[in-house]
Amino acid sequence: MKKNAATIVIMLLACCINAQEQLKRSREIPIVAWLGVPEEVQSQERFEEMKDAGFNVGFSFYSNLFYAEEALDIAEKTGIKLIIHCPEVETNPREVVQRLKQHKAFFAYHLRDEPHINDFTYLGMLAEQIQLDDRTHPCYVNLFPNFADTMDLIGSATYREYLEAFIKNVPTDLLSFDHYPVRMDEKGNRTLSGRWYENLEEIASVSRAFNRPFWAFILASAHGDYPVPTVGEMKLQAYSNLAYGAQGLQYFTYWHPASGGKWNFHHSPINEDGKRSIIYDRIRAVNKELEQLSGVFGGAKMISVWHTGKDIPAGTRRLTRLPQHVLALQTDGNALVSLLQTDENRFMVIVNKDFRMPLQLTVITDHTVKKILKDGSLIPASLYASDMEIDAGDAAIYMMTED
Repeated sequence: MKKNAATIVIMLLACCINAQEQLKRSREIPIVAWLGVPEEVQSQERFEEMKDAGFNVGFSFYSNLFYAEEALDIAEKTGIKLIIHCPEVETNPREVVQRLKQHKAFFAYHLRDEPHINDFTYLGMLAEQIQLDDRTHPCYVNLFPNFADTMDLIGSATYREYLEAFIKNVPTDLLSFDHYPVRMDEKGNRTLSGRWYENLEEIASVSRAFNRPFWAFILASAHGDYPVPTVGEMKLQAYSNLAYGAQGLQYFTYWHPASGGKWNFHHSPINEDGKRSIIYDRIRAVNKELEQLSGVFGGAKMISVWHTGKDIPAGTRRLTRLPQHVLALQTDGNALVSLLQTDENRFMVIVNKDFRMPLQLTVITDHTVKKILKDGSLIPASLYASDMEIDAGDAAIYMMTED
Protein backbone atom coordinates (compact mmCIF):
# COMPACT_ATOMS: atom_id res chain seq x y z
CA MET A 1 0.00 0.00 0.00
CA LYS A 2 1.35 3.42 -0.96
CA LYS A 3 1.82 5.96 1.80
CA ASN A 4 0.33 9.39 1.14
CA ALA A 5 2.44 12.55 1.27
CA ALA A 6 1.22 13.60 4.71
CA THR A 7 2.24 10.26 6.22
CA ILE A 8 5.70 10.51 4.68
CA VAL A 9 6.17 14.03 6.07
CA ILE A 10 5.14 12.86 9.55
CA MET A 11 7.59 9.97 9.38
CA LEU A 12 10.41 12.28 8.29
CA LEU A 13 9.65 14.70 11.10
CA ALA A 14 9.66 11.85 13.60
CA CYS A 15 13.08 10.73 12.35
CA CYS A 16 14.42 14.26 12.72
CA ILE A 17 13.09 14.53 16.25
CA ASN A 18 14.57 11.18 17.24
CA ALA A 19 17.92 12.23 15.79
CA GLN A 20 17.87 15.58 17.58
CA GLU A 21 21.16 16.41 19.29
CA GLN A 22 20.83 16.36 23.06
CA LEU A 23 22.71 18.07 25.85
CA LYS A 24 24.99 15.60 27.60
CA ARG A 25 24.02 14.90 31.19
CA SER A 26 26.60 16.04 33.71
CA ARG A 27 27.00 15.47 37.41
CA GLU A 28 23.74 15.56 39.33
CA ILE A 29 22.93 18.80 41.12
CA PRO A 30 21.81 18.22 44.72
CA ILE A 31 18.16 19.26 45.03
CA VAL A 32 17.49 19.32 48.76
CA ALA A 33 14.16 19.00 50.54
CA TRP A 34 14.66 20.97 53.75
CA LEU A 35 12.52 19.33 56.42
CA GLY A 36 11.95 16.17 54.44
CA VAL A 37 9.79 13.27 55.57
CA PRO A 38 9.42 13.47 59.40
CA GLU A 39 10.57 10.48 61.44
CA GLU A 40 7.09 9.81 62.83
CA VAL A 41 5.66 9.12 59.35
CA GLN A 42 8.69 7.97 57.37
CA SER A 43 7.93 5.22 54.91
CA GLN A 44 9.03 4.12 51.47
CA GLU A 45 5.88 5.61 49.94
CA ARG A 46 6.62 9.02 51.45
CA PHE A 47 10.23 8.96 50.26
CA GLU A 48 9.12 7.93 46.77
CA GLU A 49 6.69 10.86 46.81
CA MET A 50 9.58 13.20 47.62
CA LYS A 51 11.70 11.64 44.89
CA ASP A 52 8.88 12.10 42.37
CA ALA A 53 8.86 15.83 43.15
CA GLY A 54 12.43 15.98 41.85
CA PHE A 55 14.37 15.82 45.11
CA ASN A 56 17.51 13.70 45.35
CA VAL A 57 18.59 14.82 48.85
CA GLY A 58 16.52 15.14 52.01
CA PHE A 59 17.33 16.91 55.25
CA SER A 60 15.55 16.37 58.55
CA PHE A 61 16.13 16.71 62.28
CA TYR A 62 15.98 13.31 63.99
CA SER A 63 15.37 12.82 67.70
CA ASN A 64 18.11 10.19 67.88
CA LEU A 65 20.51 8.16 65.80
CA PHE A 66 18.16 5.17 65.61
CA TYR A 67 15.54 7.12 63.62
CA ALA A 68 18.26 8.58 61.42
CA GLU A 69 19.50 5.11 60.49
CA GLU A 70 15.94 3.94 59.87
CA ALA A 71 15.44 6.88 57.50
CA LEU A 72 18.68 6.05 55.66
CA ASP A 73 17.55 2.47 55.10
CA ILE A 74 14.28 3.69 53.56
CA ALA A 75 16.00 6.41 51.53
CA GLU A 76 18.41 3.92 49.98
CA LYS A 77 15.48 1.99 48.49
CA THR A 78 14.24 5.14 46.72
CA GLY A 79 17.54 6.58 45.47
CA ILE A 80 17.53 9.56 47.84
CA LYS A 81 20.50 10.60 49.97
CA LEU A 82 20.14 12.26 53.38
CA ILE A 83 21.76 15.06 55.32
CA ILE A 84 21.51 13.96 58.94
CA HIS A 85 21.05 15.99 62.11
CA CYS A 86 20.55 14.23 65.43
CA PRO A 87 21.78 15.09 68.95
CA GLU A 88 24.55 12.48 68.76
CA VAL A 89 26.26 14.46 65.98
CA GLU A 90 27.41 16.80 68.75
CA THR A 91 27.32 14.57 71.82
CA ASN A 92 29.00 11.52 70.30
CA PRO A 93 30.30 12.38 66.82
CA ARG A 94 32.68 9.44 66.63
CA GLU A 95 29.88 6.91 67.02
CA VAL A 96 27.77 8.75 64.45
CA VAL A 97 30.60 8.65 61.94
CA GLN A 98 31.27 4.96 62.47
CA ARG A 99 27.61 4.07 62.04
CA LEU A 100 26.76 6.35 59.09
CA LYS A 101 29.81 6.78 56.89
CA GLN A 102 29.42 3.45 55.08
CA HIS A 103 25.71 3.87 54.38
CA LYS A 104 24.98 4.28 50.68
CA ALA A 105 22.20 6.83 51.32
CA PHE A 106 24.25 9.06 53.61
CA PHE A 107 25.19 12.49 52.20
CA ALA A 108 26.38 14.88 54.95
CA TYR A 109 26.52 15.74 58.65
CA HIS A 110 24.43 18.79 59.58
CA LEU A 111 26.12 20.84 62.29
CA ARG A 112 24.22 24.12 62.68
CA ASP A 113 21.80 26.53 61.01
CA GLU A 114 22.57 30.27 60.88
CA PRO A 115 25.39 30.34 63.45
CA HIS A 116 26.81 33.45 65.11
CA ILE A 117 30.49 34.15 64.46
CA ASN A 118 31.23 33.18 68.06
CA ASP A 119 30.09 29.62 67.21
CA PHE A 120 32.68 29.16 64.48
CA THR A 121 35.50 27.96 66.74
CA TYR A 122 33.31 25.23 68.23
CA LEU A 123 31.90 24.23 64.83
CA GLY A 124 35.43 24.06 63.43
CA MET A 125 36.53 21.72 66.20
CA LEU A 126 33.44 19.54 65.66
CA ALA A 127 34.04 19.38 61.91
CA GLU A 128 37.69 18.47 62.42
CA GLN A 129 36.73 15.70 64.85
CA ILE A 130 34.29 14.24 62.31
CA GLN A 131 36.80 14.51 59.47
CA LEU A 132 39.40 12.54 61.40
CA ASP A 133 37.28 9.46 60.65
CA ASP A 134 35.42 10.55 57.51
CA ARG A 135 36.84 12.71 54.74
CA THR A 136 34.29 11.50 52.20
CA HIS A 137 31.09 13.10 53.52
CA PRO A 138 30.95 16.86 54.08
CA CYS A 139 29.95 18.73 57.21
CA TYR A 140 27.08 21.06 56.39
CA VAL A 141 26.41 24.46 57.98
CA ASN A 142 23.89 26.97 56.63
CA LEU A 143 24.82 30.64 57.05
CA PHE A 144 22.83 33.84 57.51
CA PRO A 145 21.90 36.04 54.50
CA ASN A 146 23.48 39.46 54.08
CA PHE A 147 20.47 41.42 55.38
CA ALA A 148 21.21 39.92 58.81
CA ASP A 149 24.45 41.91 58.93
CA THR A 150 24.14 43.18 62.49
CA MET A 151 26.50 42.52 65.38
CA ASP A 152 23.69 40.83 67.32
CA LEU A 153 22.95 38.27 64.58
CA ILE A 154 26.25 37.55 62.88
CA GLY A 155 28.77 39.13 65.26
CA SER A 156 30.92 40.87 62.66
CA ALA A 157 31.12 44.38 61.26
CA THR A 158 30.50 43.27 57.67
CA TYR A 159 28.93 40.30 55.94
CA ARG A 160 32.14 39.58 54.00
CA GLU A 161 34.01 39.37 57.31
CA TYR A 162 31.40 36.87 58.53
CA LEU A 163 31.83 34.67 55.44
CA GLU A 164 35.62 34.75 55.55
CA ALA A 165 35.67 34.00 59.29
CA PHE A 166 33.55 30.92 58.61
CA ILE A 167 35.87 29.74 55.84
CA LYS A 168 38.97 30.21 58.01
CA ASN A 169 37.55 28.52 61.10
CA VAL A 170 35.22 25.76 59.85
CA PRO A 171 36.73 23.17 57.47
CA THR A 172 33.62 22.37 55.45
CA ASP A 173 33.55 21.42 51.77
CA LEU A 174 30.77 23.84 50.82
CA LEU A 175 29.05 27.14 51.61
CA SER A 176 25.31 27.55 52.12
CA PHE A 177 23.17 30.61 52.75
CA ASP A 178 19.44 31.33 52.85
CA HIS A 179 18.04 34.47 51.25
CA TYR A 180 14.41 34.43 50.11
CA PRO A 181 14.08 37.48 47.86
CA VAL A 182 10.32 37.82 47.32
CA ARG A 183 8.42 39.59 50.11
CA MET A 184 4.87 40.93 50.43
CA ASP A 185 4.16 44.43 51.73
CA GLU A 186 1.16 45.57 53.77
CA LYS A 187 -0.85 46.19 50.59
CA GLY A 188 -0.24 42.68 49.27
CA ASN A 189 2.30 43.76 46.65
CA ARG A 190 5.18 41.37 45.98
CA THR A 191 8.62 42.94 45.84
CA LEU A 192 12.11 41.65 45.14
CA SER A 193 14.77 42.18 47.79
CA GLY A 194 17.22 44.88 46.77
CA ARG A 195 20.09 43.00 48.43
CA TRP A 196 19.56 39.50 47.06
CA TYR A 197 21.84 39.81 44.05
CA GLU A 198 24.39 41.61 46.19
CA ASN A 199 24.27 38.53 48.46
CA LEU A 200 24.84 36.24 45.46
CA GLU A 201 27.78 38.40 44.38
CA GLU A 202 29.38 38.12 47.83
CA ILE A 203 28.82 34.38 48.16
CA ALA A 204 30.07 33.70 44.62
CA SER A 205 33.14 35.83 45.22
CA VAL A 206 34.09 34.01 48.44
CA SER A 207 33.27 30.66 46.81
CA ARG A 208 35.73 31.34 44.01
CA ALA A 209 38.39 32.88 46.25
CA PHE A 210 38.48 29.86 48.57
CA ASN A 211 37.47 27.21 46.01
CA ARG A 212 34.41 26.06 47.93
CA PRO A 213 31.18 25.45 45.98
CA PHE A 214 28.06 27.08 47.35
CA TRP A 215 24.43 26.07 47.75
CA ALA A 216 21.47 28.45 47.76
CA PHE A 217 17.78 28.34 48.62
CA ILE A 218 14.35 28.56 47.00
CA LEU A 219 11.29 29.47 49.05
CA ALA A 220 8.74 26.63 49.11
CA SER A 221 6.53 27.42 52.14
CA ALA A 222 4.72 30.71 52.76
CA HIS A 223 5.31 32.28 56.16
CA GLY A 224 5.36 35.74 57.71
CA ASP A 225 5.60 38.26 54.87
CA TYR A 226 6.92 35.62 52.47
CA PRO A 227 4.02 34.85 50.07
CA VAL A 228 2.79 31.60 48.55
CA PRO A 229 5.46 31.01 45.88
CA THR A 230 4.55 31.06 42.20
CA VAL A 231 6.31 29.11 39.47
CA GLY A 232 7.83 32.37 38.21
CA GLU A 233 9.26 33.17 41.63
CA MET A 234 10.72 29.70 42.11
CA LYS A 235 12.24 29.71 38.63
CA LEU A 236 13.76 33.14 39.23
CA GLN A 237 15.44 31.87 42.38
CA ALA A 238 16.57 28.60 40.78
CA TYR A 239 18.01 30.12 37.60
CA SER A 240 19.57 33.14 39.31
CA ASN A 241 21.29 30.92 41.88
CA LEU A 242 22.55 28.57 39.17
CA ALA A 243 23.64 31.45 36.93
CA TYR A 244 25.88 32.63 39.76
CA GLY A 245 27.42 29.17 39.94
CA ALA A 246 25.43 27.48 42.74
CA GLN A 247 26.08 23.74 42.87
CA GLY A 248 23.14 22.84 45.07
CA LEU A 249 19.55 24.05 45.45
CA GLN A 250 17.55 23.78 48.67
CA TYR A 251 13.80 24.22 49.08
CA PHE A 252 12.59 25.63 52.40
CA THR A 253 10.52 23.78 53.45
CA TYR A 254 9.23 20.53 51.91
CA TRP A 255 7.14 19.28 54.84
CA HIS A 256 5.05 21.69 56.89
CA PRO A 257 7.05 22.90 59.92
CA ALA A 258 5.71 22.71 63.45
CA SER A 259 2.64 24.91 63.95
CA GLY A 260 2.59 28.06 66.00
CA GLY A 261 5.16 30.75 66.46
CA LYS A 262 5.50 34.11 64.80
CA TRP A 263 6.07 32.78 61.28
CA ASN A 264 2.64 31.22 60.66
CA PHE A 265 3.74 28.71 58.03
CA HIS A 266 1.16 27.72 55.41
CA HIS A 267 0.94 26.33 51.86
CA SER A 268 3.88 23.97 52.29
CA PRO A 269 4.40 21.41 49.51
CA ILE A 270 3.22 18.80 52.03
CA ASN A 271 0.75 20.46 54.38
CA GLU A 272 0.19 19.90 58.08
CA ASP A 273 -2.37 17.17 57.35
CA GLY A 274 0.14 15.27 55.19
CA LYS A 275 -1.64 16.16 51.93
CA ARG A 276 0.01 17.75 48.92
CA SER A 277 -0.63 21.39 48.16
CA ILE A 278 -0.43 23.12 44.77
CA ILE A 279 3.18 23.98 45.66
CA TYR A 280 4.13 20.31 45.40
CA ASP A 281 3.12 20.29 41.73
CA ARG A 282 4.86 23.59 41.05
CA ILE A 283 8.11 22.31 42.57
CA ARG A 284 7.81 19.06 40.64
CA ALA A 285 7.50 20.95 37.35
CA VAL A 286 10.50 23.19 38.11
CA ASN A 287 12.69 20.31 39.24
CA LYS A 288 11.86 18.14 36.22
CA GLU A 289 12.96 21.03 34.01
CA LEU A 290 16.21 21.48 35.94
CA GLU A 291 16.94 17.76 35.70
CA GLN A 292 17.14 18.07 31.90
CA LEU A 293 19.69 20.87 32.24
CA SER A 294 22.26 19.22 34.50
CA GLY A 295 24.71 19.38 31.59
CA VAL A 296 24.63 23.18 31.84
CA PHE A 297 24.80 23.68 35.59
CA GLY A 298 26.34 20.55 37.09
CA GLY A 299 29.99 21.28 37.91
CA ALA A 300 29.82 24.66 36.16
CA LYS A 301 32.09 27.56 37.14
CA MET A 302 30.74 31.08 36.83
CA ILE A 303 33.08 33.09 34.56
CA SER A 304 31.24 36.42 34.52
CA VAL A 305 27.83 37.79 35.40
CA TRP A 306 26.18 41.06 34.42
CA HIS A 307 22.81 42.79 34.73
CA THR A 308 20.72 44.80 32.27
CA GLY A 309 17.92 47.33 32.77
CA LYS A 310 17.44 50.89 33.92
CA ASP A 311 18.73 50.25 37.45
CA ILE A 312 20.99 47.36 38.41
CA PRO A 313 21.24 45.89 41.94
CA ALA A 314 23.85 47.08 44.42
CA GLY A 315 27.17 45.31 44.09
CA THR A 316 26.55 44.08 40.54
CA ARG A 317 27.98 45.01 37.12
CA ARG A 318 26.12 46.31 34.09
CA LEU A 319 26.48 44.48 30.77
CA THR A 320 28.68 46.76 28.67
CA ARG A 321 30.54 44.27 26.49
CA LEU A 322 29.02 41.33 24.66
CA PRO A 323 30.33 37.80 25.26
CA GLN A 324 32.27 36.12 22.47
CA HIS A 325 30.04 34.72 19.68
CA VAL A 326 27.21 37.12 20.63
CA LEU A 327 26.68 39.84 18.03
CA ALA A 328 23.77 41.66 19.67
CA LEU A 329 21.88 41.41 22.96
CA GLN A 330 19.16 43.74 24.16
CA THR A 331 16.36 43.45 26.73
CA ASP A 332 13.32 45.61 27.36
CA GLY A 333 13.62 45.14 31.12
CA ASN A 334 15.76 43.75 33.91
CA ALA A 335 17.78 40.65 33.09
CA LEU A 336 20.79 38.72 34.35
CA VAL A 337 23.39 37.52 31.84
CA SER A 338 25.87 34.88 32.97
CA LEU A 339 28.71 32.94 31.39
CA LEU A 340 29.30 29.46 32.83
CA GLN A 341 32.14 27.08 32.05
CA THR A 342 32.10 23.30 32.37
CA ASP A 343 34.87 20.86 31.48
CA GLU A 344 33.59 20.68 27.91
CA ASN A 345 31.55 23.79 27.05
CA ARG A 346 30.75 27.40 27.79
CA PHE A 347 27.15 28.53 28.28
CA MET A 348 25.34 31.86 28.29
CA VAL A 349 22.33 32.04 30.61
CA ILE A 350 19.89 34.97 30.35
CA VAL A 351 17.44 35.19 33.26
CA ASN A 352 14.28 37.30 33.26
CA LYS A 353 14.42 39.02 36.68
CA ASP A 354 10.74 39.91 36.54
CA PHE A 355 8.81 37.12 38.29
CA ARG A 356 5.46 38.51 37.09
CA MET A 357 5.83 39.43 33.41
CA PRO A 358 7.63 38.13 30.30
CA LEU A 359 10.83 39.79 29.10
CA GLN A 360 11.34 40.83 25.48
CA LEU A 361 14.79 39.77 24.33
CA THR A 362 16.75 40.44 21.16
CA VAL A 363 19.78 38.20 20.72
CA ILE A 364 21.89 37.58 17.64
CA THR A 365 24.76 35.09 17.65
CA ASP A 366 27.21 33.69 15.15
CA HIS A 367 26.71 30.30 13.51
CA THR A 368 28.61 28.37 16.21
CA VAL A 369 26.04 29.00 18.97
CA LYS A 370 23.27 26.55 19.86
CA LYS A 371 20.11 27.26 21.79
CA ILE A 372 19.29 24.78 24.56
CA LEU A 373 15.64 23.89 24.92
CA LYS A 374 14.16 22.94 28.30
CA ASP A 375 14.11 19.25 27.35
CA GLY A 376 17.87 19.37 26.71
CA SER A 377 17.61 19.56 22.92
CA LEU A 378 20.36 21.49 21.11
CA ILE A 379 19.18 23.62 18.18
CA PRO A 380 21.29 26.02 16.06
CA ALA A 381 20.49 29.48 17.40
CA SER A 382 20.40 30.73 13.81
CA LEU A 383 17.14 28.85 13.27
CA TYR A 384 15.38 31.16 15.73
CA ALA A 385 14.26 34.74 15.15
CA SER A 386 16.39 37.34 16.89
CA ASP A 387 13.38 38.70 18.80
CA MET A 388 11.94 36.39 21.43
CA GLU A 389 10.28 36.31 24.83
CA ILE A 390 11.38 34.84 28.18
CA ASP A 391 8.59 33.91 30.59
CA ALA A 392 8.39 35.35 34.08
CA GLY A 393 11.43 34.29 36.11
CA ASP A 394 12.54 31.94 33.35
CA ALA A 395 15.82 31.66 31.46
CA ALA A 396 17.11 31.36 27.88
CA ILE A 397 20.25 29.24 27.59
CA TYR A 398 22.86 29.06 24.81
CA MET A 399 25.89 26.84 24.29
CA MET A 400 29.01 28.27 22.70
CA THR A 401 30.72 25.82 20.38
CA GLU A 402 33.61 26.12 17.96
CA ASP A 403 33.75 25.30 14.25
